[in-house]
Amino acid sequence: MCGIVGYVGKEKAKTRIIDGLKRLEYRGYDSAGIALATGEGIEVRKRVGGIEKLEEIITDAGFDGEMGIGHTRWATHGAPSDINAHPHLNEKGDIAVVHNGIIENYLELREWLADEKNITFRSETDSEVIAHLIGACYEGDIYEAVRKATKKMRGAYAICVMAAAEPDKLIAVRKDAPLVVGCGDGCNFVASDIPALLPYTKEVYLLENNETVVLTPDDVCIYDDGGNRVTRDVFHVTWDVDAAEKEGYEHFMLKEIHEQPKGLWETLTRRLDENGDIKLDGISMTGEDIRNFDKIYIVACGTAYHAGLVGKYIIEKYAGITVEVDIASEFRYRYPLVDERTLFIAISQSGETTDTLEALREAKRKGARVLSVVNVVGSSVARESDDVFYTWAGPEIAVASTKAYTTQLMCMYLLGLYMGKQTGVLEEKKYREIIEELKTIPDMLTEILEKENDIKGIARRFYRREKVFFIGRGTDSAVSYEGSLKLKEISYINSFAIAAGELKHGTIALVEPGVLFIAMCTQDRLYEKMVSNVQEIIARSGEIFAVAKEGGEEIKKHADNTFYIPRCSDDVAPILSVVPLQLFAYYVSVMRGNDADKPRNLAKSVTVE
Repeated sequence: MCGIVGYVGKEKAKTRIIDGLKRLEYRGYDSAGIALATGEGIEVRKRVGGIEKLEEIITDAGFDGEMGIGHTRWATHGAPSDINAHPHLNEKGDIAVVHNGIIENYLELREWLADEKNITFRSETDSEVIAHLIGACYEGDIYEAVRKATKKMRGAYAICVMAAAEPDKLIAVRKDAPLVVGCGDGCNFVASDIPALLPYTKEVYLLENNETVVLTPDDVCIYDDGGNRVTRDVFHVTWDVDAAEKEGYEHFMLKEIHEQPKGLWETLTRRLDENGDIKLDGISMTGEDIRNFDKIYIVACGTAYHAGLVGKYIIEKYAGITVEVDIASEFRYRYPLVDERTLFIAISQSGETTDTLEALREAKRKGARVLSVVNVVGSSVARESDDVFYTWAGPEIAVASTKAYTTQLMCMYLLGLYMGKQTGVLEEKKYREIIEELKTIPDMLTEILEKENDIKGIARRFYRREKVFFIGRGTDSAVSYEGSLKLKEISYINSFAIAAGELKHGTIALVEPGVLFIAMCTQDRLYEKMVSNVQEIIARSGEIFAVAKEGGEEIKKHADNTFYIPRCSDDVAPILSVVPLQLFAYYVSVMRGNDADKPRNLAKSVTVE
């Protein structure tokens, strides 16, 4: 979950590394550091806090060189501090390492290094172990030293290494954590994500698992786990640096909320042919394949899991196939009933989520067919799947996901419709009606965004509340989970969601004056029941902020505030109803003085278990 940037070339490294780290700060911002080959050895500067703190201590002109590595940290082992920040050095100070991931056997290695090599450790991190281990293996060839060291390491990691004695060579290794290589003119880069590279190159290599890369100013050599040279096609990035800029918005999160109409339109129209039929490029499932599935698992984490909850409703209704939705971190540990008649759908924004990857691998071992829904082309989840359904959200920088979620929902609708047509459960007339309505979603979402100030006003009324409940029925309950997650992620308010019908089974004991309930009332067939649930809360002096469809006047009589989304069918309402919740969470966060893009303790891409 940390950000890694490395540069080797013929220009000054410091500026390029700092610029890259700023573009990766969404991956970690507890601390930051940089190591440079200055000509007199390796010099390291690091500081707890954001990159601006690091910049305060690297202003001297003498601190520069033509090779270096940088890091932004999301703490796992050891609290955020100057000492625990990366890069880490070996005992001689002539080898530097940055690391993303977790070394599972670090205690064993640490004890061995202390007892057998008399190493004195400075930090509390597992990452420092890597630097000392490579140092213990070093005999004049940094590539061989890294190979020997990684053979002793267990866990998930991406590392970048430099040695003072080889000042024109960077070594990077990928194992269950993302790394990409950028190819420049007389220089080369390594980074944990593409945005770090975009100002300098759009030509990248996507490293596979268990690969090591050796970078010099003029060459990139990729080796497999056995030390064999690998030939790899260059991947050309099709989006530009502007897509990873704020473009006048105060935060990336707000920009990305406003980018949702475009992302939804792209995700939908790229999957429709000239006749308006759904075409699933990259998905080779035939109608016979779909009819042979007797169960579907949708497995994901966090926001992607909430998209899966909506997907369950849609696929079961349209395709008539039983769907289970599971949290990826729990899937492997509950003896799931998976076989060759199972379709496993993995949902991941980054395509690098470790829990989701491990669940995917478990399903494949049991014979399941794997279909992934991801936003990042060439990501690990995509490469390890049988079929891939790419969303077209564009790069998402804010830690709290917004446009990735709504485009994931669009994928769920398209999959459900396609499968329903293949199974014969969905009639042609209904199939056409839903596709036509999905085409209107971007315009309806734009209408909601035009009423942004209404949500801002509601946020101003309630932003001081410390307990918030989200309630809903049907797909509204799934949207409630996502709304609650957004609020707690960036505002730090104690918030959770519950199916409205469950209120009376315990949670109603928590209703008291000053407790806010956000009531999702967009399901026509369940509208009257939701009104009754709201009345139960009001009778106990709770406050109500309701989200309903235009025309739902009854709820307005009972709620303290009501926000209306455009009139639509119950089926597609989740794509619209989540947007006011995203805006509400954003403005509550800002009004409470938080950085909506960088919520405490969180990082964008979760590459640890």
